[in-house]
Amino acid sequence: MLLVVLIWGVNFSVTKGAFDSFPPLAFTGVRFGLASLLLVPLVHRLEGLEPLPRGALVRLVVLGVVGNTLYQLAWISGLERTTASNSALILSSMPTIVAVMAVVLGLEPFRPKVIGGVLVASLGVILVVAARGTGFDATTTAGDLLSLAAVICWAGYTLGLRGLPQGISPLRVTMVTTVAGAPALLIAGLPSIVGMDWSAVGWEGWAALAYATVLSLLVAYVIWNRSVKAVGPSRTVIYMCLTPLVAVIAAALLLGERPRPLQAVGAALIIAGVFLTVGQRSEPAG
Repeated sequence: MLLVVLIWGVNFSVTKGAFDSFPPLAFTGVRFGLASLLLVPLVHRLEGLEPLPRGALVRLVVLGVVGNTLYQLAWISGLERTTASNSALILSSMPTIVAVMAVVLGLEPFRPKVIGGVLVASLGVILVVAARGTGFDATTTAGDLLSLAAVICWAGYTLGLRGLPQGISPLRVTMVTTVAGAPALLIAGLPSIVGMDWSAVGWEGWAALAYATVLSLLVAYVIWNRSVKAVGPSRTVIYMCLTPLVAVIAAALLLGERPRPLQAVGAALIIAGVFLTVGQRSEPAG
């Protein structure tokens, strides 16, 4: 999961640079289309294409639509209508939402130290993001609500993974959910894909697309799915609190953005919250 944090933290800067070459919906549609083309033969070669357990396919398709199609559309559309800081601050609520929902739905037992760690880390994220400045007002309401919808979609996807039948590998879960989510994203991005000037995409744009597809989507999703299955949603999603911290460092190194002192305080809280949460003994995967 620390590798996932590194990949996704750097991905903010990579994707921001990619939008100089690709319209947002075109970028999203192309990366999911390419990921699907890569995953199907990879799973066939490594695992074969044996039938899934009874009822698993429908569940995975639903998870793919919720966790890929709806999440990506809500996040991209929300980011276009609000500030990046607002979007990051709203997304930082995800660990708390997942942890609370997991307890309410009976997927995990109530552990005070886990909930406390999530809250401490979430406070740290708020400080990291708020140090860059936020502004919630009428002009950002639509984008803020879409960003919240994205959080709910990813929370539902993460919790839904916990109830999958045993015997389905994380790689196959990633393949089916990616393929299920790709068609609608391709359709949404089709006007931009057809209308963009492909000859103007330089090596930086292609490198960003490769990074966002292979590392941020394929590798990170496989690890995420495996972690949820092994230690549960709450202990997996807590690592997302580290992502804004890595994003700030990556932006400073790659984009020349300067971090602020308040972000150091937030970083300390994030690290403390993550250690408090992951230090708890996990329940056996059910």
